[in-house]
Amino acid sequence: VVPELRRGDTRIDARERIVLAEAGLLIAPGELAAIDTGGAAAWLRLLSRTGPLGPLRVPAAEREDLLEALFAAPVLPRLDLPASMRYEEAAGTPRPRLRLLPPSLGRLRSEREWPLAKVSYLYEQTEVSAGSAVRGVYQREDRRFLLRDEEAEEQAYARLAPLGFRAAAAESSREPALRISPRRVPQAVRTLIAEGWSVEAQGKLYRSAGAFTVSVASGIDWFELRGDVEFAGERVDLPRLLAALRQGDGFVPLSDGSVGLLPEKWLERWAPLAGLAKTEEDHLRFELPQAVLLDAWLADEPAASFDETFAQARERLRGFSGIAPADAPAGFRGELRPYQRLGLGWLHFLRDFGLGGCLADDMGLGKTVQVLALLESRREQRAAQNLPPSLVVVPRSLVFNWLAEAAQFTPALKILDYTGIGRAEGGGEGGLPFAGYDVVLTTYGTLRRDVGVLKETELDYVILDEAQAIKNAGSQTAKAARLLRGRHRLALSGTPVENHLGELWSLLEFLNPGFVGSGALGGKKGAATRVLDAETSQTLARALRPLILRRSKQQVAPELPARVEQTLVCELSPRQRRLYDELRDYYRAVLERRIGAQGLGKAKILVLEALLRLRQAACHPALVDRGQADEPCAKLDLLLPQLGEVLAEGHKALVFSQFTSFLALLRRQLDATGVPYLYLDGKTRDRQALVEEFQSEGGRPLFLISLKAGGLGLNLTAADYVYLLDPWWNPAVEAQAVDRAHRIGQTRTVFAYRLVARDTVEEKILELQAGKRALADAIVQADESLMASLSREDLALLLS
Repeated sequence: VVPELRRGDTRIDARERIVLAEAGLLIAPGELAAIDTGGAAAWLRLLSRTGPLGPLRVPAAEREDLLEALFAAPVLPRLDLPASMRYEEAAGTPRPRLRLLPPSLGRLRSEREWPLAKVSYLYEQTEVSAGSAVRGVYQREDRRFLLRDEEAEEQAYARLAPLGFRAAAAESSREPALRISPRRVPQAVRTLIAEGWSVEAQGKLYRSAGAFTVSVASGIDWFELRGDVEFAGERVDLPRLLAALRQGDGFVPLSDGSVGLLPEKWLERWAPLAGLAKTEEDHLRFELPQAVLLDAWLADEPAASFDETFAQARERLRGFSGIAPADAPAGFRGELRPYQRLGLGWLHFLRDFGLGGCLADDMGLGKTVQVLALLESRREQRAAQNLPPSLVVVPRSLVFNWLAEAAQFTPALKILDYTGIGRAEGGGEGGLPFAGYDVVLTTYGTLRRDVGVLKETELDYVILDEAQAIKNAGSQTAKAARLLRGRHRLALSGTPVENHLGELWSLLEFLNPGFVGSGALGGKKGAATRVLDAETSQTLARALRPLILRRSKQQVAPELPARVEQTLVCELSPRQRRLYDELRDYYRAVLERRIGAQGLGKAKILVLEALLRLRQAACHPALVDRGQADEPCAKLDLLLPQLGEVLAEGHKALVFSQFTSFLALLRRQLDATGVPYLYLDGKTRDRQALVEEFQSEGGRPLFLISLKAGGLGLNLTAADYVYLLDPWWNPAVEAQAVDRAHRIGQTRTVFAYRLVARDTVEEKILELQAGKRALADAIVQADESLMASLSREDLALLLS
């Protein structure tokens, strides 16, 4: 091995007497020239030392070792090799590799104690550290030198920072190291493997998932789902995969000591099924009604296979949209509209398939009438099939409405009004006079009080009207409803989801017990704050399509007049503005101190108080200070002239407020000016008489209604003007109020006005309503409830 200097055809044996000046000059016999060693001056010094010992000699048998040693050097001069040592030079393609080492201490109190990460690059089967200075990798067997791709390595290394990796403090090794927060490790590992990295943690290699296969077989009244994922030749069955998923890290241990990484897409798609089924040894078991969910989740699995029984069930489910309309039974008096006949056909479909469902038509489309037609058909079949009575549970305010509509449309139905103090009179088994009745009509309050007896009664249908009453799965009402023993279950609700997915979980748990388990919607606790991605939302919507029938007025009642909604903004008077601003500044200061000391979670009771007081101050000063009843009120100053004009033109109007004290102030001014009106709140008993008077041609033209007491169940189509005095967080509640007038039977355009005070919390409420409205429209679109999602930024907005 000898060193040479070359320039064109000139060659100088570098072992001759040469002086390499520090200034980059070559001084040799007969030569003085500039020299560029290319960083290889050390090679010249090394090989020039051979001197009298002759050139550096290496035994021919070690030629491969020599090449390997040469290529391992960080700087290498150009080589002039004999034919027996020539090699191929090629560009290498690096595969980045990450090694995660365990944290140095048990308690991760600072970044210095986070897990350590080291990066290297695989060039085919050879690993090169990120900190190595070698130019490439020599492959002895093929006599090939793979040059490192520095640009590709730099790009790979730069990918780590966005995933949470940070440069570690100086380590003893020359190899550069990184650290990462433990909570960010799973996502970082998953992302890197998906991008082609090799990842090893604590000596265990992480493997990416291969093909996923799934099949469905049928039992007597259940379905078995089998499936597995391949990891480098090893197949892992579905129960093991879901068990790993429930642990929350997305990893599954493999038999060779490596770790299988569940793909993020797979996790998102299959996580909802984790709590749905009963786990058997090597498969999952689903109940027969859960076929709708199973079918939806398998719809986009091209490799899925099914036996004949499940395939037939899928076809039957997918044909539900083509259900034939059903004719009203012979005993039904009146005529069902086309969409109502289709609704009756859907109710028959649910019964035939053993499913509970929610009739979620827009308010005013006659949900009660469709159910009465169903109950009449059951009455006609009762003797032949020995059917028990059905139970209908309604809000107390709707009892008279059900009785009146039953008398009109199904006069042959024997209905027991099981409400009030004397409800248990008349004998009958267990003190309940159910014998001889077709339908038992009761209230949610009675259900809670008498659940001990009612849950022992065999029933044909259990029907919940305004089923949002059970939206809180942990409430006594929801628990009592789930205890009822009905062969079939129905729910009626124009707003099956108002705030969050927990309400849908509660509804489905009543309709089909165990149907959604704890997985698909996060369970009754997790669903309140869970937000689904778009794909899961679409899959869930497809699964629930046979169970929830929702038609809008625009779809099925195009003849219904238009509804015009408008927000009227009023300016607070100087005195009212001063009161509002003082309250806002006070609560803002108090909340900043409380939240700073205890956090937002501990201050939520105070947050609710602040929002309530500010809303009251935006309505009328007297709602905050009773002594200010005579003070000016911007909303009443805007409302009263409009009411005067509307009533003078012969229209009828509804006025809603959540605050009965605000309605009392309005009544005081109406009384002073002699304007006739009707009034309804939670204490009103004879609601039917008030409704009948308002609906009559000569009845009083103005109806003041407490939003909570009269926002549902009232048919007030005589009105064509509706005023909402104070906005609420949930637009569905306001929509219910407006729908008292805008429903089947209305022949005039309905004008709905929302009164909002400028520069108050009410304007911010309108911004929050947008998310709620999107949730209601999509039925299963996740949206967190106010207090579950309220952040400090949101609170700052509300108090601004």
